[in-house]
Amino acid sequence: MKILVTGGAGFIGSNYIRYVLAKYPDIKVVNLDLLTYAGRMENIRDFIHDSRYKFIKGDIRDRKKVQQVMKEDFDAVINFAAETHVDRSILEADSFITTDVYGTYTLLENAKNCNVEKFVQISTDEVYGSTDKRSFKEIDSLQPSSPYSASKAAGDLIALAFYKTYDLPITVTRSSNNFGPYQHLEKLIPKMIARALQDKRLPVYGDGRQVRDWLYVMDNCEAIDTALWKGKPGEIYNIASGNEYQNIQIVKFILQTLKKPESLISFVPDRPGHDRRYSLDTSKIRNLGWRPEHVLKDALRETVEWYIRNKWWWRSLQADKFFQSDTSWLKRKHL
Repeated sequence: MKILVTGGAGFIGSNYIRYVLAKYPDIKVVNLDLLTYAGRMENIRDFIHDSRYKFIKGDIRDRKKVQQVMKEDFDAVINFAAETHVDRSILEADSFITTDVYGTYTLLENAKNCNVEKFVQISTDEVYGSTDKRSFKEIDSLQPSSPYSASKAAGDLIALAFYKTYDLPITVTRSSNNFGPYQHLEKLIPKMIARALQDKRLPVYGDGRQVRDWLYVMDNCEAIDTALWKGKPGEIYNIASGNEYQNIQIVKFILQTLKKPESLISFVPDRPGHDRRYSLDTSKIRNLGWRPEHVLKDALRETVEWYIRNKWWWRSLQADKFFQSDTSWLKRKHL
């Protein structure tokens, strides 16, 4: 079994490679990654010398490079490569459009020409937009709120069009908010952990009552693998754990775990277009036999402990403005 993983030096992609190398003794994995700020060699150093693994530096927007890589005979392609941070997309959307839309198209076109047997497009619950009470099903319309979620929605639609037009065996997974080891400090949970460890203010958007369904990354990796081998071509699979918590609840739990005072919390102006609640109906993926294995609070404690143990991994990321900022850069005069 041989798979191409794009974006495999990023947060979810590197954890997925880690997952499949542990699960399948006969697997071969080729990782195509550009190594942007979020795709880091530090994320893959524990398996980089595995004889079943091969790293190729490259951009999914580079048609010649993708064509060259895909000449190898792959059983499956899994596209994790994407720009993913909402705040960055609000400030500068160009790379989101070119990577998440055109880059996805480039992969699809080459997969079609190479007769790839399975193609999984990794997406997000954010494409559905916000919901007050109900949970989104895969058949619901897409109402993205940010340039990031709009770019992912566009990539999904192009992928599904390739299934309908060219019979390319596409499967799309849309997961809720992931957390776990190797997540960049721009994201809520690692940002709060790292700042709290240094007794820095914890900037929380608005009233902090935005609701997210928190999914431990290894549960998502198992769900993606389930969709890859058991999912039907042309289908979309929502992935979530059923753990809906307000952002402020997560922040307070992190502080409790670290035995830090809640006085570190600082409420800051909300970002433009901030969705209030995400919620997914996961009946389809559960019908394939998948269930989340990790209890949220236990997994969150383990994540906190990982960041405590691995300060070497995140120290260099502290210079990032999305870690340092209290979001004042989001004032209208900068947009």
